[in-house]
Amino acid sequence: MYSVLHTVVPPLAKVVWRPTVTGLENVPRTGAVILASNHLSFADSLVIPIVAPRKVHFLAKSDYFRGGGVKGTLQKAWFEGMGMLPVDRDDPRAAIASLDTALAVLADGGAFGLYPEGTRSRDGRLYRGRTGVAHLALTASVPVVPVGITGTERLQPVGARFPRVVPISVTFGDPIQVAGRYDGVPLGRARREVTDEIMRAIQALSGQEEAGVYNDRAPDA
Repeated sequence: MYSVLHTVVPPLAKVVWRPTVTGLENVPRTGAVILASNHLSFADSLVIPIVAPRKVHFLAKSDYFRGGGVKGTLQKAWFEGMGMLPVDRDDPRAAIASLDTALAVLADGGAFGLYPEGTRSRDGRLYRGRTGVAHLALTASVPVVPVGITGTERLQPVGARFPRVVPISVTFGDPIQVAGRYDGVPLGRARREVTDEIMRAIQALSGQEEAGVYNDRAPDA
């Protein structure tokens, strides 16, 4: 299904929205890698896989994979075809399960996308990164490619039924290498330093104002 959708969806989306994409050469074509992006819209998890030069896995609510009937079947096929992986947000162990899923993708040499802010920004500012991204990078010893997205918050605002044609840009930054850099450094400190480095790189790409605090809004679509 992935091959079928990616034969049709990316070319069509690029014709309609004409996204500005830079830094594709910074995304390794093979091997495990994390793509860490700012988060402005639900559409971010579709935009990045559409413009990336390889398959990128993101997590999505398990509800999207459970629907019945024709609509539910098509919806499940769509999300699976776009590389999405289900996570049950109502499960108390959802955070641990998410990390386990990500590590499995990386162990298989795949690309895993995530948002260190945790949930999307409602005011356009860049919030402080949570250290899960660093945990993954340090545990799997894989590079992190920072990603800066602009414009997707206007693509399909909350309440809009259909996506709009608006300028979108996606910039892939230089990979951040972590392997061997934090040997002997206390784990908590290493995770914080790696996360902050990633967030600085994302901010340089997106140009967002830094909030300086965590985004404590409840996770949503």
